[in-house]
Amino acid sequence: MDTGKSGALRKGLLEFVVLAVVSSGRTYAADILQRLGDTEFATKEGTLYPLLSRMRRERLLEYEWQESEAGPPRKYYRLTPDGRRQLAAFRAYWKSLTRLIDELGTPPCKP
Repeated sequence: MDTGKSGALRKGLLEFVVLAVVSSGRTYAADILQRLGDTEFATKEGTLYPLLSRMRRERLLEYEWQESEAGPPRKYYRLTPDGRRQLAAFRAYWKSLTRLIDELGTPPCKP
C-alpha cells in the first residue's frame, strides 16, 4: 500500500483505535502508547496527548487523577457513554464498509 495513502488512513483511524484501547478499562496514556507501540498505529506523545485532549473536549473520554508510587499523579482515561456509542457506531460502519469492499471485489453473477 502507498505509504502516503496508508498514512492518511492511519491518521483517520487513530481516534477509533484509541477508543478501542481505552474501552478495555481505565487506561494511562503511557499504556496506550505501549499497546500501540508494536502496531501500525504506533504514535508519539506529541500526537497522542492532543488527541486525548480533543476527545475529552468532545466528551468521548473522561479522566481521573490517581496517585502513583512511581512519581507524580497520573491521568487515567475511560470512555464516556458518548465514547462507547461512537466506538460501537464505528465498529458497525467498519463491518459494513469491509463487506461492501468484499462485495465490490467479487465478479457479478451472470444470468
